[in-house]
Amino acid sequence: MRIMSSRLVLVLLVLAMAVVPLFVSSGYQLFQFTMVVAYALAVLGVNLVTGYNGQISLGHGAFYAIGAYVTAIMMDHWDLPYWSTLPVAAVICAGVGFLLGLPALRLGGLYLALTTLALAAAVPQLLKYDLFEGWTGGVQGISIIKPDAPFGLPLNADQWLYLFSFAVAVVLFISAWNLVNGRIGRALKAIRDQPLAAEAMGIDLAQLKTRTFAASAMYTGIAGSIAAIAVQFVSPDSFASALSITLFVGMVVGGAASISGAVFGALFIQFIPNIADQVSKAAPGAVYGLILIVFMFVAPGGIASLVRKWWPAGGSRARST
Repeated sequence: MRIMSSRLVLVLLVLAMAVVPLFVSSGYQLFQFTMVVAYALAVLGVNLVTGYNGQISLGHGAFYAIGAYVTAIMMDHWDLPYWSTLPVAAVICAGVGFLLGLPALRLGGLYLALTTLALAAAVPQLLKYDLFEGWTGGVQGISIIKPDAPFGLPLNADQWLYLFSFAVAVVLFISAWNLVNGRIGRALKAIRDQPLAAEAMGIDLAQLKTRTFAASAMYTGIAGSIAAIAVQFVSPDSFASALSITLFVGMVVGGAASISGAVFGALFIQFIPNIADQVSKAAPGAVYGLILIVFMFVAPGGIASLVRKWWPAGGSRARST
């Protein structure tokens, strides 16, 4: 009962902290928090395939880009509502992830990392290719309009998009929590920790790895859709290979194999570069690197591991995050 009470308090605290920005934050601050939501979903996607399944992926920026472009194309070319683009982006990214997973996940370790990194490098170039320029806008990209609040709600566009994004994230985070704490989650961890033993127990390694990769691609694609709506613009240069590395860093800093760690990783991605830039205009990269090293020394298991230690009944909760 004490563990359940602690979890309930934590959930209520997180929800309260998420609602507060609606009433006290400026438009730009709400935009930043919306991007935190998008990054959290993207990092969660990376965590599913890397943290829980043990497959190193450095190419999820490609799925982020695909999701963003699906939303931008549907809104700009077909004048479809923003909310209808998210399921389409999810299906397309899941399909691409599944098809990529069929051959790629036969590899492992550094070979898979290099394969996915090649995908991240190739997608921005494909978006600039003349054959697709009519759809993608080429190097010029695509501009879209941020949606207004529906049903006459007394919210501006920034407030509504943040609320909408947060609602989508809640559903997806609950789904991910149920996934990794159920039978499939136990199978994923078995494959990660002892693949030979998992196969001996009758687990189809190739099939489960491929489906996990598809699910992780779906999460990251939805994140890209939300980010495209928030930024109101997509271009190939926004999705360089560095984005995939950034998402991977967010997963490690937040905590691998941790659902809550995705949120901490997203906060790191969104705010630490800005802090580094404020500390030193001349060498923000050096400051960022120093901060990252400090995080790794202070919390080698990720920020989520520190939270589990500090929060009441954290040790008992560590298995479920």
